[in-house]
Amino acid sequence: MTLSFILSGFGGQGVMLMGQILAQAGMIENKHVTWFPSYGPEMRGGTANCTVVISDEPVASPIVDTPDVVVAMNIPSLLKFESRLKDGGLLFLNISVIDRKPSRNNVSVIEVPANEIAERIGNSKIANMVMLGSVIAEIRCVKKESVIEALSYKLGEKGSRLLELNIKAIEAGMAHVGG
Repeated sequence: MTLSFILSGFGGQGVMLMGQILAQAGMIENKHVTWFPSYGPEMRGGTANCTVVISDEPVASPIVDTPDVVVAMNIPSLLKFESRLKDGGLLFLNISVIDRKPSRNNVSVIEVPANEIAERIGNSKIANMVMLGSVIAEIRCVKKESVIEALSYKLGEKGSRLLELNIKAIEAGMAHVGG
């Protein structure tokens, strides 16, 4: 099994962290992974995306031309990456920000009101973890426990006070898609 992802949004929406945690969770499960970031020149507020590949076999390249999964956290990301998604792929949309339907009808669309769910939990900054929870519940590419271990590692001791809030966000995202 090899799955390729493009995770995209504005700088500051946490798409890099989402990708790092997804890749780290794959490593925890002894899978082969790559994570490859791409930033717009503006950083926060500019465009940001990363690719992640998770595989049972060694990964030849971190470059992803036609991903299996696209996560679009904003409209520019939908416009930029929808056309690259492989036929039959999964398109996750943050419908809190994206107010339009995709133009393709040969992909599966999963709508996640990530910002609204995050705000109900108590912090709009965890919308990325809501989306990550939806992704892992829908695809089952890595286990929730591996994601939590990766999140704990990434947050470190300084961020440990944020761990429980982020876990709630992941679980809420999973529940949104029925996972």
